[in-house]
Amino acid sequence: METEDVSVREQLFHNRVRETIICVLLFTCLYMVSYLILTHFKKTAEYVTDDIEDATVNKIALWLCTFTLSVAVCAVLLLPISILSNEVLLTFPQSYYMQWLNGSLIHGLWNLVFLFSNLSLVFLMPFAYFFTESEGFAGSRKGVMARVHEAVVLLLLLALLVLGIVWVASALLHDNMARKSLYDLWEYYLPYLYSGISLFGVLLLLLCTPFGLSRMFSVTGQLLVKPRLLEDVEDTLSCTTFEEDSLYRKLKSGSTTSCWVKLNMEAMKKEYLTVQSKRIALEMRRKASPWQRNLGYPLVMLVLLALTVMCVLMVCFNVLELLLDDTAMPRGKEDPHLGMASFSMFGSLGALVQVILILYLMVSSVVGFYSSPLFTGLLPRAQDTNLTQIIANCVSLLILSSALPVFSRTLGITRFDLLGDFGRYNWLGNFYIVFLYNMLFAGLTSASLINTVTWAVQRELIRAFGLHRLPLTMSRSTIPFRLLLASGLSKIH
Repeated sequence: METEDVSVREQLFHNRVRETIICVLLFTCLYMVSYLILTHFKKTAEYVTDDIEDATVNKIALWLCTFTLSVAVCAVLLLPISILSNEVLLTFPQSYYMQWLNGSLIHGLWNLVFLFSNLSLVFLMPFAYFFTESEGFAGSRKGVMARVHEAVVLLLLLALLVLGIVWVASALLHDNMARKSLYDLWEYYLPYLYSGISLFGVLLLLLCTPFGLSRMFSVTGQLLVKPRLLEDVEDTLSCTTFEEDSLYRKLKSGSTTSCWVKLNMEAMKKEYLTVQSKRIALEMRRKASPWQRNLGYPLVMLVLLALTVMCVLMVCFNVLELLLDDTAMPRGKEDPHLGMASFSMFGSLGALVQVILILYLMVSSVVGFYSSPLFTGLLPRAQDTNLTQIIANCVSLLILSSALPVFSRTLGITRFDLLGDFGRYNWLGNFYIVFLYNMLFAGLTSASLINTVTWAVQRELIRAFGLHRLPLTMSRSTIPFRLLLASGLSKIH
């Protein structure tokens, strides 16, 4: 009996060590990738300065940002890893090499991501900001520790302020519960704060994702070679090259000619750069193969359209399930039960589609976030992003990514229930909130998709028939279809 107990303890110890090693290796890889990303965007002058103290502070803040970005990437991969792990265990149930992939490992990974995401959002990122902005209290010795002391004091004051706001909000919404739990910080107030942060992240995804789904078509179109109807690329390239040469000669002679040219040098430089980029794009189109020019772009657009329509259809199906079946509500569970059954009715293929849709929604939300007028200023630039912008970007990405599992489960993109503390948010059990959220997402995405597709087709027709060269400023609603048809017939003849 004692030997069996020892063997059980040894097995538990080995399992815990193995799970720890796997989590450390995964996080180390993500940390290195995140560090390479941040070093690509950071402004080098902030880290190579004559002031050693400022350089040290900036490096420490950069390490904290790298940690936060690693947690954000890991939060994005939570659902894909969990879904694919379940399918792997279903495919190879008796494989010796897959014994390490179990429910305990996945559950522990979810708990670690929840802990580190809240730690980064509530403590590390505010500390990094205060640390970079602090100079030490008046009368204290200058140095890194003086900045640490000031940042810690400011962080404590911020924590007291936030907890006070949470207590007031809970007292207004749940008066009796708030008074009973006044001293119960860990069991009530922190989960209440996490629930509010998650609700804000899910609402932000609701606003950014439909807009991002519509923007994906234009962003992808800028990266690919687009076919043009009824357009001679050689003729357009010759005209653009002639215009570029003319602007170049004017810029070259601008320093010795009239004062009027000198005053318009900046405008001419901008126009020259615009024409130059247009010429480069035309050269890429001319060098592109017919398959790449005529098949690649339409195929990618069809794939994006199919993914977007599939997301809308799955959300509509989830709305019907919410009305008919109570099990469609998002909920949390303690044991993931991996390898028991597939989380998709279509088996492994359906699970793979779920993973693709989850990653597609995340990319679309990021595109929509940086394309919205409120957050365009946060868009990072290569080798020209200051540390404050890096901190703001890491916080934004962490909010979006940590809300992605709840977002995907609420919309019914996957049936994999939320693990750990992700499923303990207060608002997840409210039917009206979940139902209204699904309806808003389906409506906003459908409206954005219809508007994007119709406007894209009309814009291409206007460009193909040459109406964009008209001297008068025309809106798309003022150009009748018969004018488009007449222009097209005249071009053909």
